[in-house]
Amino acid sequence: MTTGVHPGGQPQDPGPTGNRRLPRQGRVGHEALPEETRTRSAVITARAAASFDPVGRSVATARSFVRDTLQGWGFGDIVDDAVVLTSELVTNAVVHAGTSADVLCLRTEDGVRIEVADRYPEREIPLQAAAVNMGSPDREGGRGLQLCAALAACWGVEYTPTHKQVWFQLDLPDRPVGTRAAGPSLPADLLPLADGRVRVAVVQIDRSGAISAWSEDAEELFGYAAEQVIGKPLTDLAAWPHTPGTSTGIAEALQLSRWEGSYGIRGANGRVTPVYASHLRVRDTGGEPSTVCLLVRDHERAVLQTPLRVPAADSATLSEGGQGTDPFEVFIGSPAPDDLDGLLQRTVERARDMLDGDSAFLLLATDDETELEVRASTGLPSARQRFARVPVEAGPGRYGSARMPAVHDDLTAVPGAVPLLSGTGMRSVVTVPLKVEGRLTGSLGVAAESPARYSNEEALRLQFAADRIALAVESARLGELERLRRGSLSFLVEASDLLAGTLDRDQTLALMAQMTVPTLATWCAVYTIADQASDPYLSYVLHEDEERIDGLKALLSKIAPPDPVPTPGARVWSAPAEAAHEAALRTSMRSLGRGEPATVSSGIGTTLATASAVGGETVVLPLVARNRVIGMLTLGKPTDEHFRQEILELAEDLSRRAALALDNARLYSERMAISQSLQRSLLPPELPVIEGVEVEVIYRAAGEGNEVGGDFYDVFPIRDGAYGFAIGDVCGTGPEAAAVTGLARHALRLLAREGFGGPAVLERLNSAILDEGARSRFLTLLYGELWPQDDGSAVLKIVCAGHPLPLRLRQDGTVEPAAEPQPLLGVMDDLELYEQTVTLDPGDVLLCVTDGVTERREGTRMLGDDGLTDVLTTCTGLTAGAVAARIMRAVERFASDAPSDDMAILAMRVPGLHKD
Repeated sequence: MTTGVHPGGQPQDPGPTGNRRLPRQGRVGHEALPEETRTRSAVITARAAASFDPVGRSVATARSFVRDTLQGWGFGDIVDDAVVLTSELVTNAVVHAGTSADVLCLRTEDGVRIEVADRYPEREIPLQAAAVNMGSPDREGGRGLQLCAALAACWGVEYTPTHKQVWFQLDLPDRPVGTRAAGPSLPADLLPLADGRVRVAVVQIDRSGAISAWSEDAEELFGYAAEQVIGKPLTDLAAWPHTPGTSTGIAEALQLSRWEGSYGIRGANGRVTPVYASHLRVRDTGGEPSTVCLLVRDHERAVLQTPLRVPAADSATLSEGGQGTDPFEVFIGSPAPDDLDGLLQRTVERARDMLDGDSAFLLLATDDETELEVRASTGLPSARQRFARVPVEAGPGRYGSARMPAVHDDLTAVPGAVPLLSGTGMRSVVTVPLKVEGRLTGSLGVAAESPARYSNEEALRLQFAADRIALAVESARLGELERLRRGSLSFLVEASDLLAGTLDRDQTLALMAQMTVPTLATWCAVYTIADQASDPYLSYVLHEDEERIDGLKALLSKIAPPDPVPTPGARVWSAPAEAAHEAALRTSMRSLGRGEPATVSSGIGTTLATASAVGGETVVLPLVARNRVIGMLTLGKPTDEHFRQEILELAEDLSRRAALALDNARLYSERMAISQSLQRSLLPPELPVIEGVEVEVIYRAAGEGNEVGGDFYDVFPIRDGAYGFAIGDVCGTGPEAAAVTGLARHALRLLAREGFGGPAVLERLNSAILDEGARSRFLTLLYGELWPQDDGSAVLKIVCAGHPLPLRLRQDGTVEPAAEPQPLLGVMDDLELYEQTVTLDPGDVLLCVTDGVTERREGTRMLGDDGLTDVLTTCTGLTAGAVAARIMRAVERFASDAPSDDMAILAMRVPGLHKD
C-alpha cells in the first residue's frame, strides 16, 4: 500500500499523536495514485541493491553505495540529491528504528528511483487527512519525508506486514542539446593516438561465464569470428593476473554490479591485446543475469573510463586536514576497500584525480627495501607492468627519488628517472614516498602527458595524502603477506602429503605438474635425467587448457632442453618464447601466401594458440636430490605475463620436495624391478603337458609387490613317463622365505632326476635346509611322483611331510585324504619318511593346497579342512582348471580382508581315455 505526493505536491500528514496504525488493507494519501504515475511502470534499464546492518557506519556506506551506483550510470547531475535523501532514510531505519535497511536503485530512461525499506512497519505512519505542517526541519523524526517532498519529483511510502518502504524518484534535468562537459583544448600533436577508427567491442557474458554475444568491433579487435567464441568461457581468452592466496579474478569481477579496469585479451594471432574494460551486470526480461562488457584498447581507455574527480572543497579539506573528518576517509572514501589490491587501485585513482593527472601508479617496497614492485596503476598499460620490479637506489634504471618527494618537469631530459614511465608518453611526474616509522614501504606517483605540469605545491599535497594512507597500505600489505604465507604453507603441506603418498614415478611426475598448474603457472614441463651421462628428457607436459597440451609438447620437443645447472633458484629460459614466436611468424607468412605452403591447414590456429600460451616469461628450476641434478621443472606464463617473486620462491620450495619424491620413486622402481626379476626366477618357467592328466596351479603371494613368497609349487618331468610334483610352505613370507623356496624347488628337481625316490629326496632336502644354519626355516612339503597308465588311470607315490593332506575327489562326490601325515622338514636331523601309493581312476581329482587356504579367517571363523572338503564336493565333473578356480573363489569370498598369507592350489584330474 502506498502513500505519496505528485510532483510539486505537499507532504502527507504524519498523523495525530495517537500513533494510529494503518489497517491491513486500504490506501492512504490525498488520493489513490494511478498506476501510470508510479515509476514501477517505467522501463527499468538497470538495478543495484544492497543491505545495511543496523549500525551507525552503515549510513556512510549507503551514501557511498548510492553515489558510486549513480556515477556509474552517468547520473552525476542528481547524485547529490540522491545521496542526501538516502542518507536521511537510511538513518531513520538503522539509527532510529534500529533495523537493517535495504536500498534498491532502479534506473529508467528519465531518471532513477531509489527505495529504502526497513523492518519496522508499526512506526507512526501518515493517514488520509488534510495536509499539515511537518514542523521544524530540526525535528528528529519526519525530516526524511520532508526532504523527499522538497527534492524528489515524486515519492511515496509502502507498507506490508513486515516492511516499511520509502521511495523517491529523481528525474534527470532537461538540458538543451550541446556541450555538457568539456576539457581544455589541446594541440593536435598532444592528442592520444588511435589505430584507425576507435572500436568499442561489446561482449555479453551469461551467468555461467560463457560468451553469449560478440560484436563486429570485437571481431576486428581480437580476430575471432562470433561463431568461434560464442559458448566459450571468457576466461579462455582473458589474460588475468592470478595470485595464490587471493580470490581476485575475472570470475569475481563478472559477478560485481559494475567494474572497470585493465586486463588482456588473447587474440587469434596469439598475442595479448591490453584492453580497458567496463562491466555492467544486467538482467534480461526473463530475469536471467548477464554481464555486458565494453572493451577498448588500453591506450584508448578515455572512451570508457569513468572520471572520478574530487571536488575543490574536498581537496581543500584534504590539504587542511579538516575539522572532525578523517583525512584518510576523505582521500580514499568510505568505506575503504578491505583488500590490498582494491585499496591500492582506489589510491592511484584518487591521486590522479586530486592532481588532475593523466596517469598514476603505486609501487610497494620489497622486504629488504632494495626494489619496488608495481602493484597498481591507472592510465598505464597495467597488464604489462604489474608486478614488474625496479631497483630503489643503485645501478642502471634505478628509481633514484624513491625515498624523497621529487618533481620532474620533463622526463625526456632525464631518461630513466622513472623507469615505469619509459615509453608511455608521460612528460612530467611527481613522486612521493610512503613511509611507516621512517621505513620506506612504497612510492606514489602522478604523471601527465604535458611537461612542467606539477610544482612543489602539488608534491606537498600528494605527500600529505601519502602520509595518511601509508599505514593503511602497510597494514593491508602485511595482511596480504600473511594470507599468502598461510596459503603457501598450506600448499606445501598438501603437496608434501601428496608426493609422499606415492612411489610410482609416473604418478609423481603427474602430481608435480598438477600442483603447479594453474596455481603457480599457466603451463609446466618436467625434464628428467636418467644418469650423469644422459641428456635431459621431456617426461611430462601440462597446460591449464587441455587443448594446448599437444601443441606445447610438440613445440618443446623441437627445441634443446635447458641446461641442467645445479644452482638453486629460478632462472629465465627464453627458448620456448622465441621458438613459439618464430613458429607463429612462419604460420602467419604461410597463411598470407609468402612462405612454404602449410601441410595441414588446421594447424594454423594451433600454432598461434601455442605461441600465445608460451609467449610470456618461462623459468627453470633444477630438481636436485642427493647432490645430483635429476631433472628440471619448467614453468611458463602466456604472452606478456611475468612471475611474482613470491610465486618463484614458492615454486623453489616445491621443486626441492618434488625432486626428493621423484628420486625416491626412481630408487623404489629400480629396487622393485630387481626384486621382481629375482622373484620370477624362483617360479617354474611353465607347467609341462602330461598326456592323460589335467594339471592346474593358482598361486597368490601375500604382500604388495611380491610375486613369490613362502609358498611354492612345481611340476616337472623326471624321466620317460614319470613326472614329479610338489607343493610346499616355508615358515614366514617375503624375500627370506622366498630364498628357501628357491633352494627347495631346485634341490627337488636335481635329486629326483638323479633317481632318488620320494623319501630319499626329502631326507636330503632336509639336510640341505639344516645346513643353512641361522637362515634355515622349517618347511612343510607334499612331494609325489606321477605315472599315467594306459587304461586312463594314474598312479601316484606321495610323501606328505607336515603339509596339509591332499584330498581325493571321486566321481561319486566323495572326498577323502590321499595320504597320511609325516614329520616336517628343517627341524630334526634324522627323519624316517615313507611314500604311499594312490591310484586315480578316470574322473578323479587330487587337490593339494597350502595352509594359506585352509587357515583363511573371518573374525573367529576359519575355513579349515572341513570347509575345503565341502567346497570340493561341489566340483564333481569339473576340469582341473575349474576346480582350482572354484576353490580360490570360495577362499576369497570367505573373508572381506585381503589375504595375509601366501596361497597355492595344485589340482590334478584324470579325465580317462577318449573313445572315438
